[in-house]
Amino acid sequence: MTRRLLVTGLGGFVAGSVIAQGREAWSIDAISSPNHSLSIEGVRCHSLDLRDSDRLEELFKACSPNAVIHAAAKADIDFCEKNPAEADEMNVGVTQTLAECCDRLGAKMVFCSTDTVFDGAKGHYTEEDHPRPVNLYGETKVRAEEIVLGKLKDSVVARLALVMGFPVHGSGNSFLVKTIASLKEGKEVKFPENEIRTPIDVVTLGQALLELAGHPHAGIFHLAGNTRLNRYEMGREIARHLGFTTDLIISTDSNAMPGRAPRPNDASLDNSKAWIRLETKMKDLIEGLDHAVQFKEQYHG
Repeated sequence: MTRRLLVTGLGGFVAGSVIAQGREAWSIDAISSPNHSLSIEGVRCHSLDLRDSDRLEELFKACSPNAVIHAAAKADIDFCEKNPAEADEMNVGVTQTLAECCDRLGAKMVFCSTDTVFDGAKGHYTEEDHPRPVNLYGETKVRAEEIVLGKLKDSVVARLALVMGFPVHGSGNSFLVKTIASLKEGKEVKFPENEIRTPIDVVTLGQALLELAGHPHAGIFHLAGNTRLNRYEMGREIARHLGFTTDLIISTDSNAMPGRAPRPNDASLDNSKAWIRLETKMKDLIEGLDHAVQFKEQYHG
């Protein structure tokens, strides 16, 4: 019998990658927010405010999923810092409701967390390192992680590094799309040189999330690429590889930007556990970039 999968965050490009790659092996229900209503062939799409716990519980019962990939979040770090109640309601409250639904119906949850649960003081973070967030967004994700790990012993917390790719369904918040658009117009693009990351392409990420949902993995997994570099270096590498001048990539310091919530300086993730446990293999920056471009061309030409 075909396994049933519920995916949240349909308007974002992480969920879009999951759905595009998973709809042949899974029977998929996907939830988008009311202002991002979508229709996808072969997928049952639902438009719902996830904060409406009663309606979410009703939909969950109707879908009766074997697994849930919870990718929806209020992920704008600066917005979260200025709107803590809304960030808490979406990032913590919704996760609590979904965890309770999974617990009652015996579904597995794969919860999408973030590398910004760490303070960035040392980098190369493993799954055993203790989270120390420096902003409210990170704090909400830590609390949501604790809910999932505390209530659902067979579920997964997937900490995602900076995600690189193109939307398949919906729009999403893709720095790669914005960067390419600016470079095509000859505009400068600013990247913080003080922020170190381990970017992962959205295609590999989607594959890994589906593998985590469909196999008996549990606990915390760091899903990150193999290349550790600062975001300015990353911007230059991307521009160079895609045939743009690197002169338009400008170095900045995110700590010096007024009105901006704090970010961890070195949030690089150690992906050794994923390398050992998963069949999906993490990629270097350029290999991942090529993977994302090929995936985009496959779906959009």
